[in-house]
Parts: sequence; structure tokens; C-alpha cells
Amino acid sequence: MTTAHPCLSCGACCASFRVDFSIEETQAHGGSVPDGLVVSVTEFTSRMRGTDHASPRCAALTGTVGEKAACGIYEWRPSPCREFEAGSDACIRARTRRHLPPLPEGFVA
Repeated sequence: MTTAHPCLSCGACCASFRVDFSIEETQAHGGSVPDGLVVSVTEFTSRMRGTDHASPRCAALTGTVGEKAACGIYEWRPSPCREFEAGSDACIRARTRRHLPPLPEGFVA
């Protein structure tokens, strides 16, 4: 029996943190992150739309946090999202904010 990856029922990271990255990652500058999902922060930095709200929720997040969630631009997501590690301290903080338990002990992404 194959167990689904726990991130597919989570999404807490996408609804907990501000996501800033280089403008070079946006489509307008030759990258892959869709321009419609980013806001300009500085002349060098962009941010995922929705992640700077009081209750952050990335504009690319689909589904319901804690039930069934996915990234609508998974293949084109920015570097902070690519570098985020399931089970990390940041993951635990995000899950705690959303009243979700930590991932099972020994989980390796």
C-alpha cells in the first residue's frame, strides 16, 4: 500500500510564510514563475502574491490547508518553495500554526 505524500494533505507552508525571491525567477526576466502570481518588492526582488497578507495564503495554493492541498505552479515554483523541506523546523512551525501535528517521526522527504 502506497501512502500519499503528507504535503498533499497539508499546504501549511503555503499559508504561513512570505515568499520572496529574485526577479530573475519571474517569466518577465526569463524565469518560470508566472508573472500574474508575483508582486514587485524592489527592483531586484519579487514576492508570491498573497504571502504578505496578515493571514498569508499563496495565490498558487489550491485546495484546503490540512485536508487536500497542492501547488498550482509546482513545476514553476520559486526557489524558496523548492528549498523548503518537509519535516524541517519551518515545516513544524507552519503545521503548528494551522493546528496540524508534526509529520510522523522518521519522515524523510
